[in-house]
Amino acid sequence: MEKKIRVGLIFGGKSAEHEVSLQSAKNIVDAINKDKYEVTLIGIDKDGKWHLNHASHYLINEENPKLIELNKSNRHVALIPGEDQQQIMNLSEEAKLEQLDVIFPILHGTLGEDGSIQGMMRMSNLPYVGSNVLGSAVCMDKDITKKLLQQAGIEVAKSLTVKKHQKEAVSFTKAKEQLGLPIFIKPASQGSSVGVSKVNDEEAFQKALETAFRYDHKILIEESVEGREVECAILGNEEPKASLPGEILPQGDFYSYETKYIDENGAVLEIPAKLSKEEIQNIQNTALDAFRLLECEGLARVDFFLKKDGSLVLNEVNTLPGFTKISMYPQLWGVTGLSYPDLIDELIQLAIARHDRDKALKNTVE
Repeated sequence: MEKKIRVGLIFGGKSAEHEVSLQSAKNIVDAINKDKYEVTLIGIDKDGKWHLNHASHYLINEENPKLIELNKSNRHVALIPGEDQQQIMNLSEEAKLEQLDVIFPILHGTLGEDGSIQGMMRMSNLPYVGSNVLGSAVCMDKDITKKLLQQAGIEVAKSLTVKKHQKEAVSFTKAKEQLGLPIFIKPASQGSSVGVSKVNDEEAFQKALETAFRYDHKILIEESVEGREVECAILGNEEPKASLPGEILPQGDFYSYETKYIDENGAVLEIPAKLSKEEIQNIQNTALDAFRLLECEGLARVDFFLKKDGSLVLNEVNTLPGFTKISMYPQLWGVTGLSYPDLIDELIQLAIARHDRDKALKNTVE
C-alpha cells in the first residue's frame, strides 16, 4: 500500500477571521481523501499558541458558526527549522512529530493570509498551499493591490487611503465630494468584510472610521460601484485556470461578514452566474491577468462588479478564500467540474510541485 502523504492543517489564528478559519478547517477535514492523506491538526488560539489537536475533538460547537471555538489541547507545538527538513516538536511530551510532507495553512486574515505564515513555512523548507510571501502580502493590502492593478490598466473603484495618524485630516465633506454617496469604509488589510461599513451621512462616517481603525492602521474610503457582484475562482501555479463565475445576490444592505459565514439565508449565490459567453470570458481573462500580475499561486478568488455597460471593476483578490459549506470558492469549482475532495487534492499537489521547483534553485555562487 502506498504511503500516505502527511498534511499539516494549520487553522484558527490571531485574526478577526479566526472563526471562519475553524469552519474552513472542518470542511477540509471532512472532505479530504483519507486513503491518500493523513492529517495532523494544528490549531492556533487567539493568543497565538499552537495546539496539537485530535480529529475527534478539535472544535467546540462545530455546527454553530456563531459559537464555534477551538478546543484548546494540553499538547503544544513548536517549529524547529533544520538544514534539510523541519521538525515540529510536541512540547508537552518533548517528542518530535512525524515529518510532515506539506502544510495546508487555512488561516484567513492577519498573520495567515498576509505572508507571515508563508515566510515561516519557506524558512522551514516546508511545502505549503497557497500564494508565496509576495503574492500573499500584496493581495492582503487592498491599497497596494489597487495601485498595482491600476498601473496594469485594470479598473478598480476610486478610493482615498487614510492612515491612523492622518485621521483628523479626513472629512465627510471631502469624501462625499470626491467619491459621492454612499461610500464604503474598510480596513486596508482585512478580509471577509470585517470592519466594513456602508456610509450615507457624517455621523455614520465617524463611527465607520472608528470601526475600521480597530482592525488596521490604514483604511480605505471607497466609492460605491453599481453593478452585479460576480466572483471567479483561480487555481494553479505557472498555468492557472479559471472557474465559471458566480454571482452574489445579497438579501441585506451589502455582503457582510454575517451574510458570508453565519446567516445561510443572508445571500443567494447564483452558481454559475447567468452571463453571456463574452462576459464569462472577460471575467475569466481579467481574473487570470490579476492573478499573474499580483504574483499569486495555488488559489485565489477574484471579485468584481459587472456594470451595466459591460465593464468590470475589480474589487478584491483573496489568496485564501473561505472553505465553509456556504463559501463561493469551492462551489465555483464544483460547477466547473472539480469536486471538493479533488480540489483539496489539487491544491496539495500544486504546493508540492512548487516546492520541488523552488528546491532546484541554486543558493550558492558557483
